[in-house]
Amino acid sequence: MTNLPIRAEILDWISQNPTQTAKRDLAKAFGLKGAARVELKRLLKSLEAEGLLQKEKKNYHRPNYLPSVSALRIARQSSAGDLFASAIELKSETKDPEILMVLRPNDPPLGVGDQLLARIQLTNAENNQYEGRLIRKFKSPAARVVGIFRRAPEGARIVPIERNGKEWSVQEADTHGAKDGELVEAERKGPSRTIGLPKARIIARIDDPSAPKAISLIALHQHNIPDDFPAEVLSAAQKNWSITLDGREDLRSIPLITIDPPDARDHDDACYAMLDDDPENRGGHIIWVAIADVAHYVRTYTALDKEALNRGNSTYFPDRVSPMLPENLSANLCSLHEGVDRYCIAVQMKINADGKKLSHSFHRGLMRSAASLSYEQVQSAYDEKSHDVPEDMVQNVVKPIYAAYRALSSARDKRQPLDLDLPERQIELDAAGKVSSVKYKNRIDSNRLIEEFMVLANVAAAETLLAKKTSLLFRVHEEPAKEKLDALRETALSSGLTLTKRRLLKTAHINALLNEARDSDHSELINMSTLRAMTQAYYSPDNIGHFGLALRSYAHFTSPIRRYADLIVHRALITAHGWGDDGLKDDELERLNKTAEHISNTERRSMAAERDTVDRYLAAYLSERKGIEFTGRISGVVKFGVFIRLDETGAEGLVPVRTIAREFFHYDKSANTLIGSETGLLLTLGQRVLVRLAEIAAESGGITFDLLEVEGDALPSMVRSRRFSRKAKRGKSNTRRLKVSRNRKKRN
Repeated sequence: MTNLPIRAEILDWISQNPTQTAKRDLAKAFGLKGAARVELKRLLKSLEAEGLLQKEKKNYHRPNYLPSVSALRIARQSSAGDLFASAIELKSETKDPEILMVLRPNDPPLGVGDQLLARIQLTNAENNQYEGRLIRKFKSPAARVVGIFRRAPEGARIVPIERNGKEWSVQEADTHGAKDGELVEAERKGPSRTIGLPKARIIARIDDPSAPKAISLIALHQHNIPDDFPAEVLSAAQKNWSITLDGREDLRSIPLITIDPPDARDHDDACYAMLDDDPENRGGHIIWVAIADVAHYVRTYTALDKEALNRGNSTYFPDRVSPMLPENLSANLCSLHEGVDRYCIAVQMKINADGKKLSHSFHRGLMRSAASLSYEQVQSAYDEKSHDVPEDMVQNVVKPIYAAYRALSSARDKRQPLDLDLPERQIELDAAGKVSSVKYKNRIDSNRLIEEFMVLANVAAAETLLAKKTSLLFRVHEEPAKEKLDALRETALSSGLTLTKRRLLKTAHINALLNEARDSDHSELINMSTLRAMTQAYYSPDNIGHFGLALRSYAHFTSPIRRYADLIVHRALITAHGWGDDGLKDDELERLNKTAEHISNTERRSMAAERDTVDRYLAAYLSERKGIEFTGRISGVVKFGVFIRLDETGAEGLVPVRTIAREFFHYDKSANTLIGSETGLLLTLGQRVLVRLAEIAAESGGITFDLLEVEGDALPSMVRSRRFSRKAKRGKSNTRRLKVSRNRKKRN
């Protein structure tokens, strides 16, 4: 009988030849015939029983073991720039091994998410560590989807969480052990164009979608927002730092206080104000704003810095935060807690009685917060209502900062920044993580006070760095586009209001429109339409100015714990003042454009994730109220229906045009209207409506309504279709005549 291969030889063959692992392939490879093939079968069963081999159909593979040639995906990049990959096809019941990519000078550039074919070598069997060398890079990563895994008689499916997303089919071999109803992440398998449902391969099992915290978890995965910190970053954040005066200004005698929401975990800004005793500045004030000195801890080239830049900013959800910095920094060393010494960069600003800034100076110091107060505590203390703030602090700290705020408010009224009235929703969760209530945040003077102090400090930072000719990242906001302003004018005109038409539009002109609409039925419509007309603010090394705030120069300086842009500004101030070696480096200056683009994108990513999460929480909150009637307003008009914003919760849903009436609706994009061809029913922005909750898709946040009333009137009956048809035609004719009249006025 031919000598049988030893166990190690079989295992090595299967590892080195992943496409030739059937019993027939093994027999051929080792030249086995007759009785030897029977012995081979017995040996393979023995290896399978010991867990050294797994069999799928006729083929064998080594569990938790990578073949010498494998398809990989770049999973992460270390602070040193090393790329680590994970295997795409690995069938592992334990933690997947990481493969360190060893790249040659002529290899193409690789980044996180790239897929490739690589030659694999086991370097540490005990820790299951590998090295990989690139064979070829695949053209592009496969499409990703996050959805609910469902088993059905016709086969397994993934129902995407995106609204109106397509379903994907999953073969049994690609389920990754997912259970019915489980939230999963998957990628496309096979060609992008197929007959029937596209095929997908599950690559991660996330959570039970009905679990209380699954909603924010969905947003994290869907928007690719990092949640867990790499071990090396956590280790760096745990360094044993000592806090000493050591060359800093001692600011501990200044009774700076932090004012934040009652549930705030980090405090990155503190303030203090006093009357200016300079006889030439009668009625003026001295304002101090101190900000956590994050740059001292998060230095360029370190693992902490690279991870902070990767995240760009913190992302906030009702039940959790995905922070830019690890907790030992964000909630401890960089948080200005009451009664403890903390490093800070502070700015002292002198204003006159009218709130105009006369001068300012920056200081790198050591501070000690006199108190950590909430907005409500400070407001109650100032209003002399029931409070627990010590009386000497009320007289010496609280009242002086309100006096300075009143002066700044006067200057703000003259400057006329955009004054939108858009109430912010606040979702409250119970102990189980479910929505207990949805409220609108009540903005009080203590909120506005901190905003004005922070705006003034941000302006001071921008002006200082401009004067010292030090590069920085500005927060810029461009003027709205002409087309959007024209649309806003049309909306105002349809509401009986006017927006002045000038060559140089200022925020004061838009505020005049907002004031005209205030306390009217059109207030919400005009505020929402104004917001839609605005461009989105972003970061740039070029000083374009900030239209919304009506400021020539503006930078973000006051929140370095949660925004990377502020950390850049802090480093620029350190460089400009010669405070140490932890300022901006030359290569940081060279890549400011790329950094600005990156953190502008991460900010938009976080905003989208936060918005999607709120939508899903609201959908979950309303899911048990199907069939209930609600009042609201039309907040959007599109060809396929109208969007309704509910008065009670601010939740937004769609009334599909096909459900309104059995007639054709004419859509006028410029006027934002739908007009029924038979009934003459007019639907436009801002109309008050009564709707019935028809459908809820809690996983995607989608809400569908039935339209019952418009402006207090029931929908017109189709019996009167001929009369309303004539009205509709007259309405269209009148609209055309109105447009002709406006065009004549333009020519004149």
